[in-house]
Amino acid sequence: MTVQEKISAAQPKSAIPDDMAMLRAAVELTRDISAARPGIYWPDMLVSAAAGYAGIAGAILLQGWQAWVAGVIAVFALYRALLFIHELTHIHKNALPGFRFAWNLLVGVPMLTPSFMYEGVHTLHHARTRYGTAEDPEYLPLALMKPWSLPLFIVVAILLPFGLLLRSAVLVPLGAVIPPLRKLVWERASSLSINPDFRRRPPEGDFARMVWWQELGATAWSFALLASTQVWGWRPLLIAIAVVSAVAVLNQIRTLVAHLWENEGEAMTVTAQYLDSVNVPPPELLAPLWAPVGLRYHALHHLLPSMPYHSLGEAHRRITAHLGAGSTYERASYTGFMPLLGKIARSTMVRR
Repeated sequence: MTVQEKISAAQPKSAIPDDMAMLRAAVELTRDISAARPGIYWPDMLVSAAAGYAGIAGAILLQGWQAWVAGVIAVFALYRALLFIHELTHIHKNALPGFRFAWNLLVGVPMLTPSFMYEGVHTLHHARTRYGTAEDPEYLPLALMKPWSLPLFIVVAILLPFGLLLRSAVLVPLGAVIPPLRKLVWERASSLSINPDFRRRPPEGDFARMVWWQELGATAWSFALLASTQVWGWRPLLIAIAVVSAVAVLNQIRTLVAHLWENEGEAMTVTAQYLDSVNVPPPELLAPLWAPVGLRYHALHHLLPSMPYHSLGEAHRRITAHLGAGSTYERASYTGFMPLLGKIARSTMVRR
């Protein structure tokens, strides 16, 4: 057992007091790098989306190993493009004019995951009194569950594109004329959440109007996808579904190691939430692939939710240098994916 694991076992996360020195340092040391930079966001998103769709085209049109290489490129590029949905939930609505619309047009709607499926949901995960509780849509005590829960958690993601297609092509249109179904779909199937008990509240105001247009776009696109099978057959659509399934699995695996998942439902301090989350800083080289768009600094993100992804690396360096070795801040840093996966797997095997 590592030192971090011994500390975790000795003290419940909900009992950890706030480290005010760390919280102050995180804010004070990063004020000058807190603005989202359009010159980074736009090229990153556009190139990722273009590479992803080019990869899908290659997987459809090419043969043999070349098709497989194109498919792998599509998975990682679209995975990166899709994860900009996380940034959209945190950046100020006026910070990047047109970015939300462009992302939905190029990524959200084509992948049947428009931004409303995360906006207004993910922020609940960051709420001081909700994180890790039954009211958190993005939290389950996975580390305290049975060993079979982890593979099931990953396997379920394979079915996501089929569920998204069913939702946009069938359930949403039917819900337009059947109010009880519309209510059910919104509450239970309109958010990217992992808590099965989460029920989403009805949208209001400007957000409701945004939802309407995004739903319309996703439904129209789902009809176009199904209609394409009458022209080109099922093979292109099934390849695209396979790519999206792989993206969903990759994201689910990342989610599995984004937190320690050790809280049993009690409210937690900000520091406790930080220590239940994970940073995988350099020198780990593969983190930008499996945790792109700043998500390798997920614990730091819980300290500074509105910090743009391109500033998290510099923020981490500044805070680490200021607080030094052995600090509370350092305790959320891990060496890589496999140690984290092994930690949660071992935790599920403990008899309780």
